[in-house]
Amino acid sequence: MTDLVTLAELGGPLAVLGGAAYARHAYPAVYWSTVGLPLSVARLLASYSSTIDACGLTVEPSRWRALAVRATTRREVRPVPPRRGIIRPTSTGLRMRLRLVPGQEPADVAASAERLRHAWGVHAVHVRDVKPGVVELRLVGFDVLQQVRMPRRSDSRPLQVPVALREDATAFVRDYRTVPHELVLGATLSGKSMYLRNLVTGLAAQPVVLVGIDCKRGVELAPFASRLSALATDPDQAAELLPVLVKEMEDRYDLIKTRQGIAPGTAEELITSDIWGLPEDERPAPLVLFIDEVAELFMVATRKEEERRDEMVTQLIRLAQLGRAAGIYLEVCGQRFGAELGKGATMLRAQLTGRVCHRVNDEASAKMALGDIAPEAVQASCAIAPELPGLAVVGDTSGGWSRIRTPYLSLADAAATCRATAHLAPDLPALNPFRPFVPALPDVAPGPMATARPVPE
Repeated sequence: MTDLVTLAELGGPLAVLGGAAYARHAYPAVYWSTVGLPLSVARLLASYSSTIDACGLTVEPSRWRALAVRATTRREVRPVPPRRGIIRPTSTGLRMRLRLVPGQEPADVAASAERLRHAWGVHAVHVRDVKPGVVELRLVGFDVLQQVRMPRRSDSRPLQVPVALREDATAFVRDYRTVPHELVLGATLSGKSMYLRNLVTGLAAQPVVLVGIDCKRGVELAPFASRLSALATDPDQAAELLPVLVKEMEDRYDLIKTRQGIAPGTAEELITSDIWGLPEDERPAPLVLFIDEVAELFMVATRKEEERRDEMVTQLIRLAQLGRAAGIYLEVCGQRFGAELGKGATMLRAQLTGRVCHRVNDEASAKMALGDIAPEAVQASCAIAPELPGLAVVGDTSGGWSRIRTPYLSLADAAATCRATAHLAPDLPALNPFRPFVPALPDVAPGPMATARPVPE
């Protein structure tokens, strides 16, 4: 009888522990809000001074402070840690600001991030420089890239699209005004198409001209045809479309020169202004060119195709070099992109400021994307597992990089968004001959309601 009572008494705590372990694995956000957050806050408050001291982030106190401590308390004078700000809980972790002591820099705190992570029992610690002498610690309670949930609040400015989630639980925003051109690499089933899908649907809700070149017969971009102003589905059509875009860029430069009183014969390279300095009623709509499988534009089999390739590459380089001021931006996607593609490939890649590298099949492909801007990010991109499609390493020419993951978006939902926003497509008469054909949706007779089968993760 006593044994039965003891088992009954232990059943409640064991059930609680089992439920907590299950929630930590299946519902990490719920576990963090109920269990992980209080435990981490308790660890941080109890061990802040000792942990900071063990990480070497304390300094000797000033002479006047040491004299004051000895005179008032007669206790041992201890090193001074950075002053801690208010702890701000979030749905994914904690945020806390530190005021650095004299002689410290943000790199000192960033070097101890791994030690702080283990000491306070969180998944990761990220350091951000706020202002001189102040850094922000962003403690992430769980792996937010396992189940991507975009933040509810995000900037909705023109030409800015929150397209993925960073590993520090902030949104990765594709900002064309800051990073005008981007290269996206990834092997088959790596999530490159999902990234492109989220980007197209994010721009579809803005008054932006969307143009696509998809040499896979349009299988990637054709579902968005209702929102595209032009679509080329093979190299021959691309060879006809690119000169039209170059002519559109030159017309926009003429408009800028006319408005600002610049001589008509002035070269485009000498113009430092852009379309954003024009009045709103005269400003042409920005244009984003999506190129899927860019290697197909470089491959040739005959001398005639080689001449066509050289013309297209030259036009792409011109758009990449001069298109930003005219409001023309490039999004170049492919599986590999390097010097082996042919003449002009390296020069074009040098103009693509942003870099996104999904899982690739070899280290050389990762070096093509990130080796020239962030060499330490190459190993991170090579370590992406096939079980995590959409996971990528993003970097830019500043040398900074981070891991991101794109949320899942079905092709049907993306196509429906493009159909609903088709009226927002700006009118560009020069692109009318390249406008894709959009078939009408068939009328489906109402039938009995069907129950969808659950899809396993």
